[in-house]
Amino acid sequence: MPSSSVLPLRNLNTPLLHFLPSTSITHPSFQSQAMGSFSSSPSTSTPQHHPQDNLDEHKHKLSPVLQYHNQTKHNFNHYARGPHGLDWANQPNPFRRYLSSPLLSLLHLEPNPQQQPQPPLYHSLFLSLPSPHPVSKSTISQFLFDSLALSAWKTTGFSTWSLRVNPSSGNLHPTEAYIVAPPIPTISDSPFIAHYAPKEHSLELRAKIPSGFFPKFFPPNSFLVGLSSVFWREAWKYGERAFRYCNHDVGHAIGAVAMAAAGLGWDVKVLDSLGCEELKSLMGLCVFPEFEIPSRAVRGKIPEIEFEHPDCVMLVYPSGVGGFDVNWKELSEAMLGFDKLEWKGKPNSLSEEHVCWDVIYRTAEAVKKPLTLGDRFSVEPFRRSGVCGEGLYKGLTVREVVRKRRSAVDMDGVTRIGRDTFYQILLHCLPSGCQSGGKQRRQLALPFRALPWDAEVHAALFVHRVVGLPQGLYFLVRNESHFGELKKAMLPDFLWTKPEGCPDELPLYELLRSDCRQLAKQLSCHQDIASDGCFSLGMLARMEPALREKNVWMYPRLFWETGVLGQVLYLEAHAVGISATGIGCFFDDPVHQLLGLKGSTFQSLYHFTVGGPVVDKRIMSLPAYPGPNVDA
Repeated sequence: MPSSSVLPLRNLNTPLLHFLPSTSITHPSFQSQAMGSFSSSPSTSTPQHHPQDNLDEHKHKLSPVLQYHNQTKHNFNHYARGPHGLDWANQPNPFRRYLSSPLLSLLHLEPNPQQQPQPPLYHSLFLSLPSPHPVSKSTISQFLFDSLALSAWKTTGFSTWSLRVNPSSGNLHPTEAYIVAPPIPTISDSPFIAHYAPKEHSLELRAKIPSGFFPKFFPPNSFLVGLSSVFWREAWKYGERAFRYCNHDVGHAIGAVAMAAAGLGWDVKVLDSLGCEELKSLMGLCVFPEFEIPSRAVRGKIPEIEFEHPDCVMLVYPSGVGGFDVNWKELSEAMLGFDKLEWKGKPNSLSEEHVCWDVIYRTAEAVKKPLTLGDRFSVEPFRRSGVCGEGLYKGLTVREVVRKRRSAVDMDGVTRIGRDTFYQILLHCLPSGCQSGGKQRRQLALPFRALPWDAEVHAALFVHRVVGLPQGLYFLVRNESHFGELKKAMLPDFLWTKPEGCPDELPLYELLRSDCRQLAKQLSCHQDIASDGCFSLGMLARMEPALREKNVWMYPRLFWETGVLGQVLYLEAHAVGISATGIGCFFDDPVHQLLGLKGSTFQSLYHFTVGGPVVDKRIMSLPAYPGPNVDA
């Protein structure tokens, strides 16, 4: 564990010398006989609120959310609470199966240069979507193959493990997916709900639903994708911080679904007016026994901890479809009635023994979303993204990019990219796309258009190796209505100037010039990968105002937005010939201190690095299908 005496900027003779590591007050250590072998790192103090907050239910709910967020921060002199070591005997099975439910095999569609027609080029999807394909066994197979399926197996020595198209913190994959669809020939003659089994690339039929459900509520050729999270899978390794990482992964999955759908000419939108109970009924998650949250962290045989928490449901529908409305009240009543369906299959066990980090489950309860009836479903026009140079991409199809994307383990510290490549990557990170004279705010461009709220996440970038751009600290404003608030909240001596050659439609600003490699490394838990790439970044969300204005259930959704942004960075990096990886371990408040941020208005939620990967030649790659007969 790093010492608080480490000063991240001792060797820099720059304006950054103001920055010092945090000196948090030490609190009594976390103590529990049941948790004797686990970390006893102290937590930060709970934010103080005025008594009148308790008069308002919304403000009252805000307190435990902010408490969780502060309690799970890493800092120079302590990490968030988690296991001291990994209990390999109880590593959760990454593959959920519903035992005894019918298994419906899907088609395996590996990239094939001779295939006609070829899938669209990756970069073309940011300009316009192709004509929508019909929903069929072939297209559903392709959609899942390019979004949530296995992408490869890796092996070295006695270890073998799988990779997936959708990335996950620690490759632990807490996210489960469900398909709710009208009849699809050769899959099901009736409308159905199925769980997606990625290891088999198959659907597990959970239930059949009434025939009038889809015609009543949704346009033709549409279906639903539900996502849920098994918190235990992430908590096994990461302890209390796991709730953050599970929601990063939900965002990555939303981004993966949106990109795969776009390749088939389909649009995607999170149906966010629905509440937790509707989602639970829709996905058949009532099969899990109710989990009683203990009063403290405990260890033992706790099989009910393996339940799935309902996260979101997305409507997948043909692009260009005319406007349609959703009757949320009637849709809610229909979904709640699914509890009475004949559900098939019993969920498999994931571990023999468990550790319950109680604060994860209390926070999940605090941010549960109810049904909200005031919002109207809107089909927004597709907004194309900006172009700095289409020739920067390697001519890869969307399938080649999404299925060959990998998370870099190390960066080489040598690879550089050109300034235009850097700008092009960031243009695809903008929520509103390219619009003449318009401002970034609404999420209308791919894949952010899947999210129904205005952008709340920005990026502070450490530029290390970009030819034609000075090393230093930069800032990407993804919602320009926040610009004044950001500038006022951050250090007054920042430049806020547009860098040379920056496209007019890209709201990127140079804050200061400096070699930030050592700083980026130390802020990301002393990991070389943050300094050895072309650039790294921290994603900053407008957090407390969003929770007050839009309610506390925005807390996980802010992490979803960072995950979608991270998915774009992953795909962009591969498409231009380099690599990327998400960084969940970073020192929260020192990041804020560097920027001059105080309070909980803006909070760093996710870090990322992009650069030239170091390939470990000891690790051998194997095809995704058919894979070895192991659960890994």
